[in-house]
Amino acid sequence: MIKAFRALLLIAAVVSTYAMALEVREFSKPEYEPRYRTLIEELRCPKCQNQNLEDSNAGIAVDLRQQVYTMIEAGQSDEQIINYLVARYGEFVLYRPTHKSSTAILWYGPFALLGLGALIFVWVIRRKGRHTEESDT
Repeated sequence: MIKAFRALLLIAAVVSTYAMALEVREFSKPEYEPRYRTLIEELRCPKCQNQNLEDSNAGIAVDLRQQVYTMIEAGQSDEQIINYLVARYGEFVLYRPTHKSSTAILWYGPFALLGLGALIFVWVIRRKGRHTEESDT
């Protein structure tokens, strides 16, 4: 009896997980579906570290997918939807933060570090070259 119950629970868990992955939405206009897919791929789940809304099964991601769907069906633009989510959850929901002074380090920091590393490399090589020449004489 207990084994049958465990098997039933396992089957229910597998089926519910599979059903969540196959979230089917009916759109009133065919052009809404690609917009929906693009948005849920580009927006990050506020709870998950590195998952977009499409990949996450967190409760908030499910709610946000529903919110995006509702807003698209209401005729709102992608920009309006993104602005709403950013106002509510902050810039974290964007995989690509906007270009502004507070996010400049995210966009340009890696290039600055790369340039600094190159300058240090050149400085060390030149310094080593001078020490080699002085020791030869």
